[in-house]
Amino acid sequence: MIRVLDARQLGVDAVVAALARPPAAVPPEIHRAVDGILTDVRARGDAALLDLTARFDGFTAATPAELVITPDEFETAARQLAPDIRAALVYAAERIERYQAAAVPKSWRLTDEHGSVLGQEVRPLDRVGIYVPGGRAAYPSTVLMTAVPARVAGVREIVLVTPPGPGGRVEPVVLAAARLAGVTEGYRLGGAQAVAALAYGTTTIRRVDKIVGPGNIYVALAKARVFGEVGIDMMAGPSEVVVVADAVADPAWVAGDMLAQAEHDPMARALCITDATELLPRVAAALERQLATLPRREIAARALEANGALIRVASLDDAVELANRLAPEHLELMVSVAAALIPRVRHAGAIFVGGHTPEVVGDYVAGPNHVLPTAGTARFASPLGTEDFVKRSSVIEYSLRGLDAAAPHLRALTRIEGLAGHGRAAELRFGSDPGRTE
Repeated sequence: MIRVLDARQLGVDAVVAALARPPAAVPPEIHRAVDGILTDVRARGDAALLDLTARFDGFTAATPAELVITPDEFETAARQLAPDIRAALVYAAERIERYQAAAVPKSWRLTDEHGSVLGQEVRPLDRVGIYVPGGRAAYPSTVLMTAVPARVAGVREIVLVTPPGPGGRVEPVVLAAARLAGVTEGYRLGGAQAVAALAYGTTTIRRVDKIVGPGNIYVALAKARVFGEVGIDMMAGPSEVVVVADAVADPAWVAGDMLAQAEHDPMARALCITDATELLPRVAAALERQLATLPRREIAARALEANGALIRVASLDDAVELANRLAPEHLELMVSVAAALIPRVRHAGAIFVGGHTPEVVGDYVAGPNHVLPTAGTARFASPLGTEDFVKRSSVIEYSLRGLDAAAPHLRALTRIEGLAGHGRAAELRFGSDPGRTE
């Protein structure tokens, strides 16, 4: 069911190669379809949205106004929410807000030795779009994870788009989460057409500055295409977890956390890396037992067979180094010396420390974001956060002494680059430019 790899015999490079997953080739017809949708929405606006929503989501709206989720719908959904679900959403939202508030980038200034002031101004984006998958399922956690950081960062307009179900229905729990998170407007709209509407704007939907949130291949490709017109967060791939475990790790806990990822998608990755030979068969047995009663066992079994592995290494240092090479979305340190390993972790979307920190708390209630870099992109990318909803402007205020100290260096650099106008702009401040006529 799940392969076993021994890095002591194969070597780390061979294990990494065995686990490599080249980017899946996207069929040309999907590329063409996305390009066609984007072009159509850009050209026809609301009329295209009506046609595409009827075609792909089965919701036939007579007018663009029917795509709008009204304030009353948000309010009614929040009011009718079951008490236990309300309590869970409030709990999660408060923790997300607390965490994100601590991470908001700040403006700053410094004064150099010449009295010149340098610094940075941080300003929130004006308007962002959050894409929340829907239609057949509800993902209120994704609403919280995308909208709350935007609100905390100071974004004034937060626009929800989500695919409608039959008759244009949007799951009430999604609307309730949106109301709680601070969403300011919403639309029954999904797929590449939703991305196009947010990026280009229509008569009904004003364009946004940035689009965030997960989606299917059509959404992902559309986000890639519109980047430059608007900002995007990242290109998310299948979910993945790497569990680094030692001899004291509970095999049932390891197996449970692996299956929590495997049940997402047949392409999900679930790995256990350990220096304890005796742990591997115990984890394998626990996987078999738990899989037998898992409602999504067919999906999880396919994921484990295609993308799962139990990996033996010589030491925990080797385990962390292998994890760094994989740069996983989720990295669990289920070892007795977990905190001591953190400084050695260079590449991971989120790090879960100790046996009492299952990855699922990160998905829902811990506070850090569950929108994370996947497919090795944690080498250069970070979790979604308040930083994604602000922009930075440099601030430069030179004193006369500072400009005087810089003058010889400006002369040298503008001369070597052949930009006389640049040099003259500084020399004019001293009245020493030979080209000056006044």
